[in-house]
Amino acid sequence: MTVTGLPFDDFRALLRDLPGPETAALVAARDRDRQLTKPPGSLGRLEEIAMWLAAWTGRPPAVNRPLVAIFAGNHGVTRHGITPFPPSVTQQMVENFAAGGAAINQICATYDLGLKIFDLALEYPTGDITCEAALSERDCAATMAFGMEAIAGGTDLLCIGEMGIGNTTIAAAINLALYGGTAEEWVGPGTGSHGELLERKINAVKTAVEFHRAHLDDPLEVLRRLGGREIAAMAGAILAARVQRIPVLIDGYVATSAAAILKAANPSALDHCLIGHVSGEPGHLKAIEKLGKTPLLALGMRLGEGSGAALAAGIVKAAAACHSGMATFESAGVSNQTDG
Repeated sequence: MTVTGLPFDDFRALLRDLPGPETAALVAARDRDRQLTKPPGSLGRLEEIAMWLAAWTGRPPAVNRPLVAIFAGNHGVTRHGITPFPPSVTQQMVENFAAGGAAINQICATYDLGLKIFDLALEYPTGDITCEAALSERDCAATMAFGMEAIAGGTDLLCIGEMGIGNTTIAAAINLALYGGTAEEWVGPGTGSHGELLERKINAVKTAVEFHRAHLDDPLEVLRRLGGREIAAMAGAILAARVQRIPVLIDGYVATSAAAILKAANPSALDHCLIGHVSGEPGHLKAIEKLGKTPLLALGMRLGEGSGAALAAGIVKAAAACHSGMATFESAGVSNQTDG
């Protein structure tokens, strides 16, 4: 990565020196798993999830303070008529979240998840990425730092989500910049862009990536030039969770693009993360594959607002409960497998 001597330097240093998993807790969890009243491997990915929790929290698998963090931002690129909804809908949805009227509110209530909403200067859209950088380095770094504060109140499972009219265009541009291919491969309908709207969306992504091409060898430059405030804040939150060894569930296409920036900067940066679901947005599965991940759910959802990650949190809670609550063969008086 190119060192600039500017505000990104602190993040470059964090990304170079990421903590790893707690091996002692992982070994202890594996030992207990072998004693539980079930055939080895019979709970499939639930067992893997329990081991992942132990490794990244440094204790027996448990989810006591789960949190869904939703970051909301607006984008200058929407001036090109790429979406059927105006940017004002972002603010209206933030108010809907606060009033408890959105899908994410119902999911959080169902699974007993905490919820925080972060309004990121919605009255000031980012720069139009087709002809200027979305953010200055200073503003991008400050927004990442703000995202890092999302976990300040404490959590042991962070679910990352977003809200922002136009941000699937942003996600497509980031993926095209990081992974190549064509704009058509990465651009999908988002909130309902079809026909002429979809064509304008594809053209905006092509134009943006071409305009910034000389600067796209640095992942953090990709973030500030093609991203947005909610993208930068999500990247900061994911990074802060890694520093504090907090497991993370990543939501849909837009949240995955924020995670991709960190992965591009350090291949191990997402070891503490799982992908909550694969969305109905066409480029999401390809983006997940680029990260080397397997989503927990595939429900055809494309709502955003952390909904897929929150649903997956229910699975993670169940995995922890099975590991901690099941009896062992010895305590239940159940015969274990024998050599015969």
